[in-house]
Amino acid sequence: MLDNVWLIPLFPLIGFLINGFFGKKIKNEAVIGGIGTLAIFASFLVSCGILLQMIGLPPEQRVFEKVLFPWIHSGAFKADMAFLVDPLSCVMIMVVTGVGSLIHLYSIGYMHGEEGFYRFFAYLNLFCMSMLLLVLGNNMLVMFIGWEGVGLCSYLLIGYYFHKKSAGDAAKKAFVMNRVGDFGFLIGLFTLYWWLGSNHNIWTINFTEIKAASNLLPYGGVVTVATLCFFVGATGKSAQIPLFTWLPDAMEGPTPVSALIHAATMVTAGVYMIARMSFVFIKAPETMMIVACVGAATAIFAATIGTAQNDIKRVLAYSTVSQLGFMFLAMGVGAFTAGIFHLMTHAFFKACLFLGSGSVIHAMHYALHKGHLHDDAQDMRNMGGLKKAMPITFLTFFVSTIAIAGIPGFSGFFSKDEILWQAFANPFHGGLNIILWGIGAVAACFTAFYMFRLVFMTFFGECRINAKVKDHLHESPLVITIPLMVLGFLAVVGGYIGMPKLLGMLPNYFEHWLEPVFALANEYGAKYAHSGGHHNPALEWGLMGLSVVIALVGISIAFTMYVKNTELPGKFTATFPALHRAVYNKWYVDELYDYLFVNPCKAFGQFLWKGFDVIVIDGAVNGVAGVVMAFSGVFRYIQSGLIHNYAWSMAFGVVVMLGYYVFK
Repeated sequence: MLDNVWLIPLFPLIGFLINGFFGKKIKNEAVIGGIGTLAIFASFLVSCGILLQMIGLPPEQRVFEKVLFPWIHSGAFKADMAFLVDPLSCVMIMVVTGVGSLIHLYSIGYMHGEEGFYRFFAYLNLFCMSMLLLVLGNNMLVMFIGWEGVGLCSYLLIGYYFHKKSAGDAAKKAFVMNRVGDFGFLIGLFTLYWWLGSNHNIWTINFTEIKAASNLLPYGGVVTVATLCFFVGATGKSAQIPLFTWLPDAMEGPTPVSALIHAATMVTAGVYMIARMSFVFIKAPETMMIVACVGAATAIFAATIGTAQNDIKRVLAYSTVSQLGFMFLAMGVGAFTAGIFHLMTHAFFKACLFLGSGSVIHAMHYALHKGHLHDDAQDMRNMGGLKKAMPITFLTFFVSTIAIAGIPGFSGFFSKDEILWQAFANPFHGGLNIILWGIGAVAACFTAFYMFRLVFMTFFGECRINAKVKDHLHESPLVITIPLMVLGFLAVVGGYIGMPKLLGMLPNYFEHWLEPVFALANEYGAKYAHSGGHHNPALEWGLMGLSVVIALVGISIAFTMYVKNTELPGKFTATFPALHRAVYNKWYVDELYDYLFVNPCKAFGQFLWKGFDVIVIDGAVNGVAGVVMAFSGVFRYIQSGLIHNYAWSMAFGVVVMLGYYVFK
């Protein structure tokens, strides 16, 4: 089965080609959606087969490389089109194809009747193919092809409603900010390749070969430079400070796009890249500290913004940015397994939350259309009391909210608590870890608050929609609710494969599974780590209980403000208007970027256009033309078209020439 790994990206590529070239002629939505969904589901089946085969192998043999064909061979440099299958890539292909299949199925119902239906499924398949290339590539060049592919598909899918200016602007913003990060990725790649080649004659970008040579890399120095550049690339793809503002704007795309690209797959590419190169990052302690600090700062910064948003999808968007911050916090403290574990559980509950919001929006659009209203169907202030009309959507949304809030028994509790514990106990950054834990704990409290604020505003209380319209509210069709139920189930049970040793109920299968991947990084980290990393079980129990209390505090505040006493939010806003405006306006980061970068670039562009181009370039060209025109105005008088004038000219010329030779 391992030899057939090439089928995993091939199936969605075939789906893309069929729908892309023939979808407009097919026209039948069921056929188009079926082709797209079956393509990624076929990849899921192959992924399941590969996973089962890998489970049957001893841990030390769970590495397989498949070379499809020789690609670039130039001198000492060699890069093949090849795939790497190991426990880490197995986790990623299962997430991409599994969650991707459910989102494709969901899209058949959600995108029904949309113009360009075939185009949407073609883009979805192309995205999945690119993401699978990214996670399966055995070298950085194949990874970069997938890296750029998902960036392109993100642009296409965010701007799917291209007739909307806001969608077009959001797509361009995502594309440009990702290109900034991609430049950093390339510089990091070139730096690492140059250093290994020039110092040790190891000219390679193959992950396995770099891992084998990682003992030659120094701690710090050039490794710090390379990893910082790689991290710049990660901040672009995974929406971390300072390159995070594109992701909330990306909500202009259809809801399935938000679920697939901006919750479960593409935005985790930066996390995956650091995990894949953990044996390099661990040798750059300064970079690791920056990764941890940026992750923690992003987690709490985005969480604060999420508390004041009223668009249901934007709340989830800032939640995604915040949860990605938790993953980077884990990576930065050397808890690579915990970061990937949260990546997986987050894919389950956040995809369910996005698809659940889409189910709500779908129902609201239908109700508003029937009632001939034009209110914003994504504004939570227009909702309320929807749990009676949409019981399946409510239940799946509710359990996913409990999961992300970190309540025991649900997947998010196990993964988020593991990150907080590692941030506190891991000795990699010494005393700074306590501060990182504190920031993460506060961000977790904000998470519980804004997520339950969303639930209470949307599903509880009285329906705030027009009385004539609320009768049209109804549950979404099965093609939408079935993916919700599957993802809701995974949001509950998905964390049990990674239960902490402290609970002792089940072995930590996830940690054992990824142990061979991160063993070398853990070995390198142990040589550098500060002392004092051993903590007794009582402390871990205490911190676990404290994290639960923190989540319950956030939920209690949300319940008090949005269920028990609904006047409190208005009073709070009136008491602290400046604070509310700042949070509501996202701390004015976009305005700051406009002032510092966007407007100066526009002004410089205007100068190059109207100043340099028009005055200098066009002026020079027009000046040459003017000189030629001036001379031509003089010389045209001798081109009269009269034969006797030409005869006199010839005679005059002959006289001049004879005179020259006579008098010379």
